[in-house]
Amino acid sequence: MDDKEFNGLADAVLARIEAALEASGADIDFELAAGGVLEIEFEDGGKIIVNRHGVAREIWVAARAGGFHFRWDGSAWIDTRDGAELMGKLSALASQQAGENIMLS
Repeated sequence: MDDKEFNGLADAVLARIEAALEASGADIDFELAAGGVLEIEFEDGGKIIVNRHGVAREIWVAARAGGFHFRWDGSAWIDTRDGAELMGKLSALASQQAGENIMLS
């Protein structure tokens, strides 16, 4: 995968996450900053940071539960450690931090 393809895929998934957060109805704030960094802030001040990592060609997620790296497998962004899909893992992490069920799809 070249830089152009990675950036296109990363932009698409960040936009998808933004739309899913908006549609979730959860009481959370989020902002996509320049450079592909999505900051999700919860009522208690906790945050989840989702960003693109161009050198590794991965999407990185930092949450209370730890750091996670997702690599494109040709059809989905997959966690390099446990094989979980990005949106499912992000739903679980956001639900854990918000203390309510947040379903991102």
